[in-house]
Amino acid sequence: MSRALQVGQELEALTPGPVTRTQLALFAGASGDHNPIHIDLDFARAAGMEDVIAHGMLSMAYVGRMLTDAVPIGNLLEWEVRFVAITPVHARPTCRGTVTAIEDDIATIDVRVVLEDGTTTLTGTAKVLVA
Repeated sequence: MSRALQVGQELEALTPGPVTRTQLALFAGASGDHNPIHIDLDFARAAGMEDVIAHGMLSMAYVGRMLTDAVPIGNLLEWEVRFVAITPVHARPTCRGTVTAIEDDIATIDVRVVLEDGTTTLTGTAKVLVA
């Protein structure tokens, strides 16, 4: 798995399917993030949104899943992200990763989440052990 990483390599993309209201409610319960912008349509509309939006940390969790599909979980040293746009309910996010460097048995992977319309919602980097 991780030994095969090379600079320029694209990780296998993860497309978990459309974000559903049920998924948002379950994630709110699991994460403890009950911000109504994620689960209450009336609140979201009062805030100027068309509908509820996904938790940013849900996208980060998807990125974590993509990374641990590519390398053993014990090899994931760190990752950090920025949430750069919202993910609306029913959106279909795709997680992508590109190996940008390998130095001293540590690979740097640029990660991102992109919606079907091309909107990037998350960017960041991960460090993984390749030895």
